[in-house]
Amino acid sequence: MLPDDSKPFHVVCDASDFAIGCALMQFDDEGRERVVSYQSRQMKPAERNYPVHDKELLAMRYALIKFRVYLLGEQTFAVYTDHASLRTAMKSPHLSQRMARWLSFFAEYNFVVHYKPGKNNILADALSRRPGYDPRTVLGRQVIDDENEDDDHCAVCIASGINLTNVSPEMDLRDEIVAAYADDAVYAGIVAYLRAPSDETLGALSCNTRNQIDRYHLDGDLLCYNIDKFDAPRVVVPNDDDL
Repeated sequence: MLPDDSKPFHVVCDASDFAIGCALMQFDDEGRERVVSYQSRQMKPAERNYPVHDKELLAMRYALIKFRVYLLGEQTFAVYTDHASLRTAMKSPHLSQRMARWLSFFAEYNFVVHYKPGKNNILADALSRRPGYDPRTVLGRQVIDDENEDDDHCAVCIASGINLTNVSPEMDLRDEIVAAYADDAVYAGIVAYLRAPSDETLGALSCNTRNQIDRYHLDGDLLCYNIDKFDAPRVVVPNDDDL
């Protein structure tokens, strides 16, 4: 769903042995938990040697960096993790230099850490265990070892799209997205124009859509959108409750 500033946000995060993942969440008007944004990335070689609680803190830090625009200055928000000790680790007087440095960053935010058992933390767990991030199964993959780098080697999935350079929808989901365009009043017209550009198909679009039509293109049957010319293309997902 698109972010709604009138509703509180919450974050789920997780770390595996080789990757970190997180998602920004909100509840919709019917009380259903919805995703605003997904984020994940492969760990750098040095990060894979971190203790377990530091890996979990790394995932939390990554989430707050990625969702900063939504969370900074927000009223108290919740962060859910499946590592129960994080609730006390952040208050321990015996901190590593790394943790002490990160705590100064966490102090900018107003949040409460909640324990969420792994069996219930399915979304973040899946993001942190993408097979493509596992160095044991991906031969020849190189990871930039730069402790100040947080963004380059990540996969992005925002409410209305997926970074095509890193991940594409599973085929079943892809087909469902394509089929749903026909039932969407806005996107059906855009797809029709891109498939057969003409004055007629262009004229069927609203003025606002016509002004933005250059930002859309088709990748096969998938409708994609670029916020600007430097932005990675994002898959457009229709507003369909089944997707």
